[in-house]
Amino acid sequence: MISENNNNRSLGKTIISLSTLFFLLLFAIQVLSEGGITPKIFENWRPFVYLYLVWCVLLSYSIVLINRDKGLRILFILPAFLFTIAMVIFPLCFGVYIALHDWNLSSFDGKKFNGIDNVIALFQDPFYWNAITNMIIYVAAILIEYAIAFGLALLLNVQILARKFFRVAFLMPLMLSPVAVSWMIGKSMLENRFGPIARLSRELGWENPAFFSSAAIARTTIMIMDAWMFIPLMMIMLLAGLQALPKDVSEASKVDGATPFQQFLHIIFPLMLPVSITALLIRVIFKLKLADIVINVTSGGPGVATDTVTSLIFREYRDRSNVGYGTMMAVMYLILIIFFMTNLLKAFHKLQEKYT
Repeated sequence: MISENNNNRSLGKTIISLSTLFFLLLFAIQVLSEGGITPKIFENWRPFVYLYLVWCVLLSYSIVLINRDKGLRILFILPAFLFTIAMVIFPLCFGVYIALHDWNLSSFDGKKFNGIDNVIALFQDPFYWNAITNMIIYVAAILIEYAIAFGLALLLNVQILARKFFRVAFLMPLMLSPVAVSWMIGKSMLENRFGPIARLSRELGWENPAFFSSAAIARTTIMIMDAWMFIPLMMIMLLAGLQALPKDVSEASKVDGATPFQQFLHIIFPLMLPVSITALLIRVIFKLKLADIVINVTSGGPGVATDTVTSLIFREYRDRSNVGYGTMMAVMYLILIIFFMTNLLKAFHKLQEKYT
């Protein structure tokens, strides 16, 4: 029995090693052939989809041979892991590969390997770093959105008239798509000649209400439109957190003579910190991919005042057909996001430790 188990383990390890080595060898040869170094084995990358599926089956069979009953339990989570590799890791590697090429779809030459030329061009591109600066401003505005969302959550957590109606009404912007908001507000209500908000502004004394004419006003307008959509998301999360707070703690503080401000500062805010951090992280993720409103309303204008990195990448693909450089922009942005989110999580962890 022990000898049979050892044979099964050896067979499983052999299958994993040989199948993985064979797959990686073909993959490396295909990469080299794309660069013109070796002859092509396959005309495109489609056969590797089938090779990956075969490798997944062999891997699953080998895990069962090696681990027996434990291997059967591993099979419950293995498909999700393999699917993540197929949908995340492979496209990311392919994106890095494309980013190292000069590939313009409007050119008849096709893609050409150019090494780090796209990286050098990116560091010298003022439009890209302007978009990064705009993203810093947009992300910093989340603190104001959080304060508004917390205030609304506190308001809707007390007994006020028509509380259920207001809860539903405040959630309505979240149900709209960014494209609908762009046309409904940005292109219609804020239109400087016939838009109702522009007419109201003229009635209030603003002679020429142009919401997208200057850099500061246009950027602020974009932030307000985006905030109007996503403040309800933070509000509903914070409201759920407020309703889950233990009531005996706040009642005890009232008996001790704590004022409402002291209750919020020393009891509600510290207890709500885990929910607040979750809401802020989700909001930052949505903000970092802000593009729809900018593309549909201003196309990055006036000039490049409202540009985001995502909208800039979109125009690099759509207007210039520059696949290689546009992909390098996306890869560099991903690196910056990973660095930023890692440090943000560390800062949130220290903040939570301070209050707990």
